Amino acid sequence: MSSFSFGSNSNSPKSFNAYPRGDFDIELGTIKRTRKPKMIKSFSNRLQYFKKLHPLVVLFISLSIAVTVLIILTAYESHFRTMSSYRNFDVGIDKYPFSTLKNLVMVAGHSVYTSSCGKVEKEDSWFLEPYQKYPGQAASFVTHIEEGVRIVAEDEDAILLFSGGETRKDAGPRSEAQSYWTVAESKGWFGKEESVKWRAMTEEHARDSFENLLFSVCRFRELTGTYPHNITVVSYDFKEGRFSHLHRSAIGFPESRFFYSGTPASSTSREAALKGEAFVRSQFEEDPYGCSGSLRRKKVGRDPFHRAIPYPKGCPEIEGLFRYCGPAPYTGSLPWAQLN
Repeated sequence: MSSFSFGSNSNSPKSFNAYPRGDFDIELGTIKRTRKPKMIKSFSNRLQYFKKLHPLVVLFISLSIAVTVLIILTAYESHFRTMSSYRNFDVGIDKYPFSTLKNLVMVAGHSVYTSSCGKVEKEDSWFLEPYQKYPGQAASFVTHIEEGVRIVAEDEDAILLFSGGETRKDAGPRSEAQSYWTVAESKGWFGKEESVKWRAMTEEHARDSFENLLFSVCRFRELTGTYPHNITVVSYDFKEGRFSHLHRSAIGFPESRFFYSGTPASSTSREAALKGEAFVRSQFEEDPYGCSGSLRRKKVGRDPFHRAIPYPKGCPEIEGLFRYCGPAPYTGSLPWAQLN
């Protein structure tokens, strides 16, 4: 049998392409060459020509496009994060534990209860600052607690919030709010346990009277999913001007829906209390949000355990109010301005 070789040199075999490049038409026995569309080829040639002719212009355009895309992506990511954080907290009105309640009754804390003997009316059962060490002081705290319980018992739409943080280092990591709740519990909720206990909560981060109000509003939002329609504050009668005028105005809450229930200080402490109140009120008149100077230093001193404040995560609609610091009233949008 004869052997056949392909190519000019049988000793140096070369690769053999059964089907040449292109499409082979079996019927016609011809090869179809693939060609790029003229339009694409023409555009590509022009682009290459332009790049050679104006390299700096092409570089500038490329950078501009890249920066624009980066800005759009950054803005989108920021918006997505914000909306995600709001959605993560906003679990649905039917999921909030107190979604049917609409009024806030806040009792402002003044001290930490340190006893386990149930002697709530005794001064040595509380951690008192030097300016608080007067006979009858402890009993005045109990009066505040009882007054808050009474008001809530008469309002089936209200939440009772005891407000006050871990303000005294030597008292240990116990909050004023939890102290007041414990006293109410020890007193059997003054005969109104069935009506009040299930809707009595705490706000455990406030360090001054302004934060008592602002933080309690945010805590109300965490518990109900909405903001309070009416607010009632319980504290000493001589602090009414501070709460009803200065603090209420600072958060822009309508005067017609803000109420105050004041109880008297002990007769032995009243004169000193009035002098102290006049001084503190003058400070808040100059610094309504307590965010600078001596008021700020006082708050820092009342945070001995460096507790991280969770607000305004639970009330994102008023984040601007939490960030604001200025002598002029806050002018941003506030949700209670739209409440009827």
